[in-house]
Amino acid sequence: MSAQEPPPARLLGGAMTDAASLPLAHEPVPDDQVVAGAPTTGYAALDEHADGDRAGELGIWEMTPGTMRDVEVDEVFLVIAGRARVEFVEPALPAVELRPGSIVRLDAGMSTVWTVTETLRKLFIAR
Repeated sequence: MSAQEPPPARLLGGAMTDAASLPLAHEPVPDDQVVAGAPTTGYAALDEHADGDRAGELGIWEMTPGTMRDVEVDEVFLVIAGRARVEFVEPALPAVELRPGSIVRLDAGMSTVWTVTETLRKLFIAR
């Protein structure tokens, strides 16, 4: 890649990225986060921005079947593919069932448990 070419998967004006089929390199979920199974996650940053003291990111995230704990960042996401259940441990809120088309807002610091039954892929905007 030359110095003038954009990084792979970066969104460019007027260009299209296929979020559903974008290849992602997966890594095992750290042992201290795994609740059940052997889930892996993959991730690709599509764009980043900085607005004063705030920075944000647009990207694709994917998790294979299994259950893991997480502490969230401030984000909104749209499920592209798969099925999962997200339980909110802290603060205690009703669980949500995710499917393609689900849009969810997460606040920074929320403690969650993700149970993925069908590989889940989401488009997220984090800030």
